[in-house]
Amino acid sequence: MTTHLEIDGTLLQEALVLGEHYTEKAVIEEALREYVQRRKQLKILELFGEIEYDQDYDYKQQRQQG
Repeated sequence: MTTHLEIDGTLLQEALVLGEHYTEKAVIEEALREYVQRRKQLKILELFGEIEYDQDYDYKQQRQQG
């Protein structure tokens, strides 16, 4: 997909150096991957306290049966 964006050149250059990327496209793709990963992590954190756990569950017993 082709998209035309105006991006801060200084910021892009800094990302190129820090990420050790060779192309601007690689920097942008990596930034998007990190953004998506972070948003997924935040969604998981939102579930904290929402899931009910069985207090009697014994994970060690499951290991011994195998």
